Amino acid sequence: MAEFWEKLRERYQSARVAAFRKKAERDNMAQNAAMAMEHSLWLIAGLGNFGPEYAETRHNCGFRALDRLAEILSKETEVSAPKHKFKGIVREARYGDSKLLLLWPMTYMNNSGQSIDEAMQWYGLDEDRLIVLYDDSDIDPGMIRLRAKGSAGSHNGMKSVIREIETDEFARIRIGIGKKPENYDMVDFVLGKVPESDKEAISDAEKRAAEAALSVVLNGCERTMSAYNSARKKEKQEPEGGEETET
Repeated sequence: MAEFWEKLRERYQSARVAAFRKKAERDNMAQNAAMAMEHSLWLIAGLGNFGPEYAETRHNCGFRALDRLAEILSKETEVSAPKHKFKGIVREARYGDSKLLLLWPMTYMNNSGQSIDEAMQWYGLDEDRLIVLYDDSDIDPGMIRLRAKGSAGSHNGMKSVIREIETDEFARIRIGIGKKPENYDMVDFVLGKVPESDKEAISDAEKRAAEAALSVVLNGCERTMSAYNSARKKEKQEPEGGEETET
């Protein structure tokens, strides 16, 4: 009989601990959501692959653009040291009246959405507080393109993001890496290092992508689209009203 009551007591204690943990998690998430609203929190994520072998590849434009963003912010405000969180690397900073959460997912490109979704769930963020930076092979090297929503096209990282957060209505800034040569495998192309001939142009585009992300936070997506997308059209001398290739 004593054994029966001991097992019952253990079961009761386990249930209490589980209930306490669940309540603590709910309370924590509620506090995080309140903090996000109070501080006008934005999540800015760059897409890429972790590891030195990927650092200079075309596919890591999003990571490098986010690195540039951290550099820009560090000249104006304090940027927190990198820490592991949300299956990625996170840094935080203040920008105007907003708080920025910079996220480098460590899930590798094809599972980028897992990290982004975890961060959004934790803070209770809506999709209109998300900005994603990534590479695009349908845009010329040195060019960027901002959109407020849209499909993932053939980009597996964006497919993962849209699948995990269950919407495509969030701001994205695409960094041109140029079209792959004919008869060239796409995986080999995006995982290839940026050639010397394109390095300066792509580096400049990564910097402008970082600046555009800050502009979205400060001025909104529509005004930023007008400024940065128009600059791209002027540089390429494209006629107004041209169709944009979705990627």
